[in-house]
Formats: sequence, C-alpha cells, structure tokens
Amino acid sequence: MRKDNKTVKKNHTFTYNLLVPITLGILLLYSCGSDSKNAKTDRKVEYSRANTQLPNIIYILADDAGYGDLSCYGQTKFKTPNIDALARDGLRFTNHYSGSTVCAPSRSVLFTGLHTGHTPIRGNKEVRPEGQYPLPDTLTNLAQIFKKAGYATGAFGKWGLGFPGSTGDPLNQGFDRFYGYNCQRFGHNYYPYHLWDDGDSVIIEANQGSKTGAFAPQLIHQQALAFIEKNQDTPFFLFVPTIIPHAELVAPEAYMEEFRGKFGKEQPYQGVDEGENFRQGPYQSQSEPRAAFAAMIKLLDQQVGEIVQKIEDLGLSENTLIIFTSDNGPHLEGGADPDYFDSNGPLRGYKRDLYEGGIRVPMIAYWPKTIQPAVSDHVSAFWDVLPTLADLIDQPIPRLDGISFLPTLLGKDEQLEHEYLYWEFHEKGGRQAVRKGQFKAVRYEVFKNPNSVPELYDLSSDIGEQHNVAEIHPGVLKEMDSLMHIARIPSEIFKFGDEAYIAK
Repeated sequence: MRKDNKTVKKNHTFTYNLLVPITLGILLLYSCGSDSKNAKTDRKVEYSRANTQLPNIIYILADDAGYGDLSCYGQTKFKTPNIDALARDGLRFTNHYSGSTVCAPSRSVLFTGLHTGHTPIRGNKEVRPEGQYPLPDTLTNLAQIFKKAGYATGAFGKWGLGFPGSTGDPLNQGFDRFYGYNCQRFGHNYYPYHLWDDGDSVIIEANQGSKTGAFAPQLIHQQALAFIEKNQDTPFFLFVPTIIPHAELVAPEAYMEEFRGKFGKEQPYQGVDEGENFRQGPYQSQSEPRAAFAAMIKLLDQQVGEIVQKIEDLGLSENTLIIFTSDNGPHLEGGADPDYFDSNGPLRGYKRDLYEGGIRVPMIAYWPKTIQPAVSDHVSAFWDVLPTLADLIDQPIPRLDGISFLPTLLGKDEQLEHEYLYWEFHEKGGRQAVRKGQFKAVRYEVFKNPNSVPELYDLSSDIGEQHNVAEIHPGVLKEMDSLMHIARIPSEIFKFGDEAYIAK
C-alpha cells in the first residue's frame, strides 16, 4: 500500500477558547470570510496538465452507500464495474471520512470545510412544507470558490441545505444550475410529483396520482449529462449528489430483473403506499428489498460509467478530475439489509453511528495522466475537500478545519496531516467521536452525561472497534476526552448540551 507522504508534517487544526462569549455567526465570519490563506495551506502544489485550461471537477456523492457496497472495496454479492474502473486507474482511499453520519450535516461540512463542531448545519432539521434549515450567506463555500475562478457550476440530485428561495437555496450558494430534490425528505420517494429545475417547481406528469412513470434518478442524470455537454468549452464544477441508494428501495423493472430471486428468501418491507403525503416522505412497501438495493447500485454504477463516457466522447478526460464518494455509512431504513450485503465491510456501525461504519466511506479520485493508479491510506475527511479543490485551481483558501490533500492526489511529498478529526451527532441522545493517529474515541448518550468516560479503540489493530482499550491507555483517553470538549463551539440552532462545554 502506497504511502503518499514521505515527509509528514503535523497540522494543528485551529480551536476556540470557549470562555470567550462569541456567537456562531461572528465566529464563522471570522473563520471563513477572509481571502488570505492560513499557515497550513499557504503552499501550492505544482502539476502539469495537457493544456492551460483550468481542470473540470466532477464530484459524485452517493447517498448512504457503505464502505463495503462497492466491489472494489470488497462487495461480493454484486459488481460495480464502472466505479471499479475508476479505482483501478485512479487513487482509492482507505481512510476517508464523511462529514457526518447523516445527510444534511455531512453536506454542510463538505461545502464549508468546517467539521460538525463548527459547521452551521449540524443535523437534519426540517422546514415545512419543503426543505431543511438553510446554510447562511456569510460563508465562502465550495461552489462559490469555483464561481470566483470563472467556473460554470451545476448541482444535480438531492440538496438538503436550504428550502427554496432561502439563503441555502443552491442558486444562492454558488450554483448556476440546479435540478433535483431540494428537500431530502421528498427524496425518500423515487417517483416524485415534482422536482426543482433551478427556481421552478416542475410537475412530473408521469408520476401524478398513483402513476410511477418517471424514475427521478434517471431524469436527474440526463440533466447532469446535458450540463457537461453545454459547458464542454469552459471549466465546470459538476456536483452530483445522487439519492441512490438511500431508502426507499426501488428500481425500474429492467434493473430488478437481473437480481430478482438471487439473494435468498426476501424479507418484505411494509411501508406506506397510500395517502396524500405518500410522495412527501414515507417509504413505500417493497416485497424484494435486497433485489431492489442491488438494482439501485447497478443503476448508479451505470450512470457513473455514462458520465465517464461523456467526458471521453468530448475529449475532456485528461483535463477532468472525477471524485466518487458517499455521504455516510449504510442505512437501515426502508427494508435495507446491510448485514446481508456486508455493506460496512470490516467496520462496526451503520448510518447514525459514529463508529467507523457510520462515517468511514469509500473515496476514489480519477484523473488520467495526472493521478497515478494506487491505494492511499492518507487520513482525510469531507472538510478537506474545499481546501484541496481550492488549492488545485489556485484560489485563496479561507481559514477552516480542512487540509488540502492535493499532494496525496498528485503523489507529492510533504502531505500535511491532521492533528485530529472530530465529529458530533445530535440524534440518538447525542454522540461524539475523535480520531487522533491510530486511536479513536467514541462517546454516546452525551445529553445524559456529557462527561462520561469515552470508549477508546486502537484502529491499527482493531478496525472493527471491538476492544475498548481505555483502561490500557489512560493518557490517550484523557487527551481524547479533552479534545471532545474543546473541538467545538456552541450552536444556537443545533443544541448539544452546550453548558457542559465551558472550559474548566
């Protein structure tokens, strides 16, 4: 396994003095509003490309695909040949982490470069009738960085970071073009009554009433391909937050046929098939959820292949970076059976866990003649994506939690390393996790006892987090416990027992 950094430098992620009474909004303006780069990201990595045009970036974000849901990461019950080809000819990461263990905060981390102790959206917070709590307009986010560099920007899939017309609307967050689901709750149904086409709610006639004539991921995919075609002569940033394989579990019949009857006795899922709100959240019944799951992954893999083919047909391959990853670990909703498919591979936990299975995700970076085929164990996370891509296109990097992993992508020396990684989760009684080096600390039931003794695992010998070594390493445990208290600031919107985090 290739180590992409021969010379390792420690980066000390900035922390906050919690004795200072400062609001989240003021802090975020301070930490992200500056155009100057901080010390850890002031070095540019030189690379060569076939021409002088800025590289195109395609970032494909699967929804709830686990670490083991791709055959290049160990899946054996079905194949993902197109994604596997990206891994074979690109860089496959084995230590990459999502921003959170559920949708909205994971995306917030991706777009702001701030982990869940600092990012503005720290949970799935609904806004009725349609949408989620919005990203503020005080941050310089990923799409806006591309806009400043002259890129065409488009997002196609599930948004979940602000209701239509809000500050978090994708058209108000740096995107020229958006097509798909604004609301992640509506994304529970794959045959929606409507989708958003930029600022318009477009009725899907083929799905009105009880009809299921238009499978949304296919409609969205065609719009993404059209975006590539339209912008082939200008640098573009294409964000593809597909809803596959998020529940509900359903796929067109042509894809179901291949897998029907291949996975033993199915356990039917009894969902909600009727009612005026059916297309606004509940999962429908599914008699063959395992076959549906495999069929959905096949469709996703096929769509990835079609994106790659489109790039090749337009002669853009050598100037296009494609990244494939997932927003969190495998889900349990809608009849999903991650244990049967070994969707988390050797990892413990699922979506909504802060054990490795909930947050360690596949990531593949593919760029012919620029990224050399290899496997990297560099430890990275969603909050590193913004500084990495800003570094790549020579844009100022605001002060944030992320570190550019461009040296790793390009096989260069002196890759900076995180001092530690931090996550918090606001459901299930509150959860926290910290990774520092080989050690990982996890604390559950934070709201009941924010000062309970964390669990401690040595990932170098126990990737499945089965053996709590807290008693063996009291010094490490003390340090990890301290990081859980100082690695975050209070949020007035997403409460997390903030009174417990006053420095002693």
